[in-house]
Amino acid sequence: MSYRGLIEHYRKYLPVTDKTPVISLLEGNTPLIPAEKLAKAIGFPGKIFLKYEGLNPTGSFKDRGMTMAISKAVEDGSRAVICASTGNTSASAAAYAARAGIKCVVLIPEGKIALGKLSQALIHNAAVLSIDGNFDAALNLVKEMSQKYPLTLVNSLNPFRIEGQKTGAFEICDVLGQSPDYQFMPVGNAGNITAYWKGYREYASEFPAYGKPVMMGFQAAGSAPIVHGHPIEKPETIATAIRIGNPASWKSAEAARDESGGVIDTVTDDEILDAYKLLASLEGVFCEPASAASVAGLMKYSRNRFFDGKAGKSSSKTLKAVCILTGHGLKDPDRAISSVSKPVSVKSDLKAILKAIGL
Repeated sequence: MSYRGLIEHYRKYLPVTDKTPVISLLEGNTPLIPAEKLAKAIGFPGKIFLKYEGLNPTGSFKDRGMTMAISKAVEDGSRAVICASTGNTSASAAAYAARAGIKCVVLIPEGKIALGKLSQALIHNAAVLSIDGNFDAALNLVKEMSQKYPLTLVNSLNPFRIEGQKTGAFEICDVLGQSPDYQFMPVGNAGNITAYWKGYREYASEFPAYGKPVMMGFQAAGSAPIVHGHPIEKPETIATAIRIGNPASWKSAEAARDESGGVIDTVTDDEILDAYKLLASLEGVFCEPASAASVAGLMKYSRNRFFDGKAGKSSSKTLKAVCILTGHGLKDPDRAISSVSKPVSVKSDLKAILKAIGL
């Protein structure tokens, strides 16, 4: 049977019934890519896999949760949804709302959204409002509006978002035949680390041999409220998707960290950009900067010899680490262009071209 989207594929694990109208763009089923060159380059004593969520329909992991949130909103009779967004949530909400034939309202922080993401929300005909405040201010406004007006909130505070996003953990286990030993991921609003941990716990309860990974979450150094233990009033990082000063899923992210024996730590913008460019040049995988926080975290811990003497849970004892790449690099093309060398201008002449490329 052909793939019909994550709700149908994992229906028995999700809060849906025969009365739920499934609004799907065939999200999920994203590849788990082996990264052998990366493992060798950073001296990781095991296998690294990249969960490439940028290949979801709107280019980010948000589609996993949005198919559930929009489906349940339509089931409840909602005619309009609302979200605050640094970009990916707005793109996903707008696309799935268009698919469902309902209205989508988006609040974004002024000047703090990558154009690739903004273009998606606009082309799907969402009502996009730019406010003179940051993401946290936008989230407070949409929470208030959804409580007072007929608007369904589809940020990760919506529990159905978490339900959809947990299926990423199911897919990883299905491919590996176990959970990884370590999972590395970016942490912004913290819904995704919450969702993955929920997924791993649910699968482990049904398939005990799969086990559960150590959850390793990473915030940008200039936007690390969980690490510092207090909200950041003016978060700053080039990784716009995780530029969030007061995460909505703060407590559940800490629970995922503590229950798994993991960490929530920081990586600098320079470390993020190094990982971003290394992934593209070594493995041919183009992710957005925030996604690369996961790989930057793995590189940092590998550099600090964190994995020395550690063995994997499988019979081979080979360590397995999965890095979640939350969004596609084309979400933020300006960052890519500004991070690499520019095209070289040459004459329209064979000899000039050969000289320029060293032949």
